[in-house]
Amino acid sequence: MWFAGLILIWPLPLSKWIVNAWEDVNTSFFFFDISFIALIVWFALFAFRVDISPPRDEPLRFNRARQKIYAYNFKYRWWNPFERWRVVPVAYDWSQVRAEAWKQRGATAQGGVIIKWGVMLSIVAPGTNKVIDRFHLSTMGADEHAWAYVCTYMQQGPSALPPPGEPQDPNTVPWYNLALRLAPNVKWPEAMDIESRTAP
Repeated sequence: MWFAGLILIWPLPLSKWIVNAWEDVNTSFFFFDISFIALIVWFALFAFRVDISPPRDEPLRFNRARQKIYAYNFKYRWWNPFERWRVVPVAYDWSQVRAEAWKQRGATAQGGVIIKWGVMLSIVAPGTNKVIDRFHLSTMGADEHAWAYVCTYMQQGPSALPPPGEPQDPNTVPWYNLALRLAPNVKWPEAMDIESRTAP
């Protein structure tokens, strides 16, 4: 997206537009040009921030001993490139967690169809079904199998599951992914980091 923003900006003949607008005394066209340039600049800023502001990963931690879920939650508003986007780590009781399967259809420019799917974890207010927060568990991946694995771990423990693979460092990114290499590292608050990895 960052490169798309740069491609849109660099060929703009700004000076020619301004000169022509004043020579023709066509102020409505001049203000249209300025508005268009402002829109392109906004898009470039937005594209740049979308690439480098989110952390390298947004991990979830499940603590069976405490019966809690911990989420490295990234908060942003896409329409405001000047707002400070930030990570707000949160913790919820396991009893508040629900799973929602989702599927989304989209059309391509060539007339094809793109289908995306995944599992979203929804957090409900205690004693209600009102959703107060959501996190992605999987996208175009293991789907219900990932949810079944998590449920089995939280309810029965690791002995009921096949041995997990080697843990992956969320800050390890491919060398060729410039956006992820510029993105901030995952760094849990110290107290939450300790709590999420230990028993009460």
